[in-house]
Amino acid sequence: MIRRGRTQLGALFYFLGMIMLGLYFTFAAVQGDYGLFKRIEVRAEGDALAVELAALEDEVARMENLTMRLSDNFLDLDLLDQQARDVLGMIRADEIVIR
Repeated sequence: MIRRGRTQLGALFYFLGMIMLGLYFTFAAVQGDYGLFKRIEVRAEGDALAVELAALEDEVARMENLTMRLSDNFLDLDLLDQQARDVLGMIRADEIVIR
């Protein structure tokens, strides 16, 4: 009789241990360092960085265009005039300044 109770208690501990291990691995698969939530977070961060990269690439293209327009090979006189007036703080006689 004692032997039978001990066997049932051992089986109970065995199944409880297996259930606890299953819960632990399920929790780790969902919220661990390599879990589903972390994967979703990394993917969202990657999407945000892709949008930021596109904005930076547009800014670089705009700056390259301005640089090309002020180069020795291609000189945009309107852009040169605008840049000179911005840097020197001067205005033309026919302009009105509104502050």
